Amino acid sequence: MTAKMKLHWSPKSPYVRKVMICAHELGLLPRLELVRSVAAMLKPNPAIMVDNPLSKIPTLVREDGSTLFDSILICEYLNDHAGGALFPAQGEERWQALRWHALGDGLLDVLILWRNEREREHPLQALVDAFELKTRASLKLLDAEADLIGSAPFSIGHVTLGCALGYLDYRFESLGWRALAPRLADWFSTLQARPSFQSTEPVDG
Repeated sequence: MTAKMKLHWSPKSPYVRKVMICAHELGLLPRLELVRSVAAMLKPNPAIMVDNPLSKIPTLVREDGSTLFDSILICEYLNDHAGGALFPAQGEERWQALRWHALGDGLLDVLILWRNEREREHPLQALVDAFELKTRASLKLLDAEADLIGSAPFSIGHVTLGCALGYLDYRFESLGWRALAPRLADWFSTLQARPSFQSTEPVDG
C-alpha cells in the first residue's frame, strides 16, 4: 500500500482550502490523509506542533515524514509532485499568476485580521476602517482585471483569488462585494462551478 501524505486540515480555513483545491485539480486527493486540526492564535495545538512548531494550518507531512508549512509552499509542492500546470514555468504568464496569487493571499490576510478585530469586545475603529478600505481597493483592481483573469490559463492565481472571494461570502456577506465588483462576480460564478470549488465550500462545525 502506498504511503499517504498527512494534511492538518480544517473546513473553515481559506488557506487550507487552497491546498484542497490544488489537490483536487491535480488528482492527489486519494494521496492525502486529512487530520482535523484546530489552530487558534491564543491556544497553540500540541498535536499540530509535533509537525509544525508554529502551530498553523495547513501543514503537510510527506510520505517520508518530512514537513512543509504554509499554503503556497504546499501547493507548489503538490503541483511539482503531480507534474501539474498550476504554476506556469516562465515568462509573463508565470508572473501574472504569481501576482494574482500574492494579491489573493494578501486580501485573505486583511480579511482575517479584519474579522479578528471586529470580534474583539472593543474593536479599534481605525483598524476596521483600514481593513475595509484595503478590501474595497483590492476588489476595484480585480474588477478592472476581470476579463484578463477570465481569459488566462487556470493557475494558482485563480485558486487563491477564488478562495479570497469565497471567504468574503463566508465571513463578510454584509459587505455585498458583488455589487462593488460585478465583472469579477461574473467570473467568480464560473469558477464556483468547478468541482474543486464546489467540494471545498467552507462549513461550520
